[in-house]
Amino acid sequence: MLDFGSQYSHLICRRIRDFSVRAELVPYDTPAARLAEMAPRGIVLSGGPASVYDDGAPRPDPAVFDAGVPILGICYGHQVIVDRFGGAVKRANREYGSSVLSVAGGGGAGLLSGLGGPVRAWMSHGDEAERVPDGFEVIGRTDSAAAAAIADAGRSVYGIQFHPEVAHTEKGDTILRNFAVGICGARPEWTMEAFVDEAVAKLSRAGGRVLCGISGGVDSTVAAALLHRAVGERLVCVFVDNGLLREGERAEVEAALGASGLGLPVEYVDASARFLARLAGVSDPERKRLAIGEEFAAVFAEFAEANGPFRSLAQGTLYPDVIESGVSGGPAAVIKSHHNVGGLPDWLGLDVVEPLRDLYKDEVRRVAGILGVPDSLAWRHPFPGPGLAVRIIGEVTAEKLAVCRRSSRIVEDELRRAGLYGSVWQAYAAVGDDRAVGVVGDERSHGRIVMVRIVDSVDAMTADWTRVPSEVLEAISNRITNEVEGVAWVTYAVSSKPPATIEPQ
Repeated sequence: MLDFGSQYSHLICRRIRDFSVRAELVPYDTPAARLAEMAPRGIVLSGGPASVYDDGAPRPDPAVFDAGVPILGICYGHQVIVDRFGGAVKRANREYGSSVLSVAGGGGAGLLSGLGGPVRAWMSHGDEAERVPDGFEVIGRTDSAAAAAIADAGRSVYGIQFHPEVAHTEKGDTILRNFAVGICGARPEWTMEAFVDEAVAKLSRAGGRVLCGISGGVDSTVAAALLHRAVGERLVCVFVDNGLLREGERAEVEAALGASGLGLPVEYVDASARFLARLAGVSDPERKRLAIGEEFAAVFAEFAEANGPFRSLAQGTLYPDVIESGVSGGPAAVIKSHHNVGGLPDWLGLDVVEPLRDLYKDEVRRVAGILGVPDSLAWRHPFPGPGLAVRIIGEVTAEKLAVCRRSSRIVEDELRRAGLYGSVWQAYAAVGDDRAVGVVGDERSHGRIVMVRIVDSVDAMTADWTRVPSEVLEAISNRITNEVEGVAWVTYAVSSKPPATIEPQ
């Protein structure tokens, strides 16, 4: 996949991986010679925010179109193909939402086969093909797009204006499977078992001792388990208490790792005072994230100096972290800097090893099962590396930490009591500086507002707010307002991602 800047280019990659076909996302301007070294069976041009007729619009290496493999353009990629082969693209009325796609012509030598009758297709564009290039036929239409899908089967070049990668497009997976497996002939042989074997073989070739940051979450635990299988006693894991953990976090992690049977060598460092001092007076979300990232790096560097030598620092970085931090190599915007990606300073002094960098959370959990990581670790709710700092809006203070920490525990406890903890992706409470009037006993109070956030997701790149039963929300609200000092109101966040993010900071 050549990434032209869509925040959801990765979804194309995700969908194709679901067919057990290896798929990789690379920058749009990757040289054709480099792509040839990767020996792809096919190439997909992603969507993006640009217009092909703008000065400086992103374009692939022209030699990509002579690579001798099938090419599929999606949205902006479709327009790149129209422009490249002599057609015309024009500005149109922006179309965002569901349209009805009807198959026309021969279906593009199988690209649209299996759709049956008309299907819903999700549109998100402001440009469209005004004139289809010579040699291409229209194979799909909607009411608003006369060339919603085009094909030159002889040259195996295809373009679709809609987005098959999103769940809103009916049978979008069928279209992508038709391209990847049917047209490209890719073999469905890439599994998480194959990933583990390949990763262990690659990691075992690295020399020197490896220092691994571990939090007890599934990402860092799986990264550590992979490394332990690959390098054995050359691995040392470090759990850093940054003072921003959930209630009882360190004790729970120690107990879980100790009972896991993974045999991971773990050292524990209490650095809470220095992290909280570093955050004093800092309100801006990006400054908080970057400060925490630098402080983590400093702690690891000092540990390495005292207990080394170490050659590498390993982390449980996942692909969504890379995408949101804007360091994937594509033109995607920075959404937020993750402490283990955008926050790493140049002076770290250790090679960075990220064995899970190309995986999504659901894939990591499958790897966890292969490695024997207990469900108690593999299925814990995700917890951000910066901890409660990104669930505290504004400056991190002792009072807000106490409110956030205790309220979040109540949220999790009530979900467990209702049997819902394992069926939602993530749940927590956040707090900011806003206050509201309440009544305690017979007296007026002016207390904090706690926001409860519970979401459903698959890979954290998109998420929807969870429709929690009202009696569960009532129990959460009653407990927080009664048990947490200084809270007057409890609210429930009903924004999905996008346009919101999962964490508020």
